Amino acid sequence: MPAGMKPLEKFLKKQTTALTRAGGFVGGVADKASGGVGASRRRASLSRVVPFFRETSPESGQVREVFSPDSEDPPSWPLATGPGLAALPGSANGSGSGGGDVRSPSLSSDEQSSEASLITETSGGGRGGAPLPPDTPDNLTLLLLDSVAGKRHGHCTETLLDDFMLTHPIFLMADRFQQVLLQQFSQETEGGGGGGGGEGEGGAGRKQAILNVAFRYLDTYRELLQEEAERSNSFPKELYLCAVQELSRFPELVEDVLKLQRWTEILHNPSDEVRDSRRKQVRPLFRHFRRIDACLQPREAFRGSDEIFCRVYTPDHSYVTIRSRLSCRVGEILALVREKLQYSEDQPVLPGNLVLVAVTSAGEKAAFRPSDEAVFTTLGVNTHLFACEPSDLESLLPLPEEIHWTPGDSKLHDMSAEEVANQLVAFDWELFSCVHEVEFVCYVFHGEQARWRPLNLELVLQRCSEVQHWVATEILQCQSLPKRIQLLRKFIKIAALCKQQQDLLSFLAVVLGLDNPAVNRLRLTWEGLPGKFRKQFQQFENIADPSRNHKSYRDLITSLRPPLIPFTPLLLKDLTFLHESCKTFHGELVNFEKMHKVAEMVRIIRRYRSSQLAMDTETSPSHLQTKAYVRQLQVIDNQNLLFDMSCKLEPKDS
Repeated sequence: MPAGMKPLEKFLKKQTTALTRAGGFVGGVADKASGGVGASRRRASLSRVVPFFRETSPESGQVREVFSPDSEDPPSWPLATGPGLAALPGSANGSGSGGGDVRSPSLSSDEQSSEASLITETSGGGRGGAPLPPDTPDNLTLLLLDSVAGKRHGHCTETLLDDFMLTHPIFLMADRFQQVLLQQFSQETEGGGGGGGGEGEGGAGRKQAILNVAFRYLDTYRELLQEEAERSNSFPKELYLCAVQELSRFPELVEDVLKLQRWTEILHNPSDEVRDSRRKQVRPLFRHFRRIDACLQPREAFRGSDEIFCRVYTPDHSYVTIRSRLSCRVGEILALVREKLQYSEDQPVLPGNLVLVAVTSAGEKAAFRPSDEAVFTTLGVNTHLFACEPSDLESLLPLPEEIHWTPGDSKLHDMSAEEVANQLVAFDWELFSCVHEVEFVCYVFHGEQARWRPLNLELVLQRCSEVQHWVATEILQCQSLPKRIQLLRKFIKIAALCKQQQDLLSFLAVVLGLDNPAVNRLRLTWEGLPGKFRKQFQQFENIADPSRNHKSYRDLITSLRPPLIPFTPLLLKDLTFLHESCKTFHGELVNFEKMHKVAEMVRIIRRYRSSQLAMDTETSPSHLQTKAYVRQLQVIDNQNLLFDMSCKLEPKDS
């Protein structure tokens, strides 16, 4: 086995579980100081979780963080001429963006934080003029409307509008944004015809600008607003009623009013067919509750209102199956569990105060608070939900099937590497396509958590961890040395095929799985591998090498054209560093240059999906068998157990 890079398996090992652990996941039981229930902090900032985000500076020997996404220089923002722009001065000078490439500025967190200090411009260019009003979120909204109405900045206006729509949840709550748009539309009505033509303060041009911004908002957050419509979100309807009243004064608005009417119908009156289809469909999240016929169906994006089935276990490992909304609170889940237990013959006495606990295959536990929401997608690969009384926390154990393993030949021996790789790529593309681009922002910045949950993004991260542990599990369960070598060759070939098809998510997950310490130490197995495959795997390790801020990987992905599936955790790393190295606010000022950099990264993700991946539609029995296998991987994610399996295959003294 080549020495290669330092193993990165910790990064992907139980990704969502690791995120939870960062804020309260413990190896034992939750802290009992507050009644025995330890509050778990979910969706923690990634850079605090794993050493994958850090590299050592050769000059100082200190651990430093490096931000190096590919992005373009920002345009000359129209806001730069407006009141009090809060900008990031280092973005256009010596911080590394003098040209078009800011991939490797080599700034530490402290250095970037220093460069990101915000300034407020004053009128008169420092010649004694009075300070201009600060760029508060509300003022930024007004400046955006001015830019769209006047179109004074040409090509910059579209980029500015896109930046604002993608990032406004970071600095401006949706309720407030909607309120500002409604107020502006109404105020212009009351202000009456100011300024001649259609471009004055009360003209049709200004009103059309407000409606255009509203249409962009509705289009960007359509799925979210459809869910809010069920909770009586009145923004589209209110704006429509205001616009109808203006038709007599501004007949130019008729097309916009009709468009707004269609939006109101889309958001508030989805077709019965669509509504019934989503209600009846079984939505398999993970292995806790699955059906083969459902797993073979194409994946659809999850919404918080979707209903899913899930098993919730009791301390004696019996379970109840509940049907719950994906976004429901922990308190609601416990109420459903209590109702089920009330009618259970195995539970003659109704339990008292229940808590919901996530238990990993390694025995780690995290107790959720009753107010926590959407906990289903945060669970690790082999993490299960338990409902118990606080006094039973210490006695909770993983399910027996998660602790024990049975040696045996892998089904992979009967499948071709090409077919397995094709199915991995197809499934990854389905999952990646389901992720709304705004989820990347909300995952890292925690913007409007009650409104938009990164449900689909969390499932992509879970899949990444699942594939990694699948590779290790299949190899370590194989008792025959010749067959293990054969599996090793097949996985290297699968990785090569995934790379060839530009699925870098499964490509790196397979490479990291082969680099798992429990697999890496199998000397006899690696020595039996032909030199051609060893050399190829060494090249793959070089691509996964995190040195120089993952330069090899970044060079590779820069050379590819869409469609492609990126290594999603690295995207989150870049967003996380950008977030933590630059302030979002300085007082009431918004660092909109930071918002532009965030939006640029989201546009990069958008480009990855700008073309559709060609999907294989073959329906032969062997094809469906491989498809079901790839979408229902059986894995062991307990690293201690994997290492024990490895030592039994090849003892340390062999």
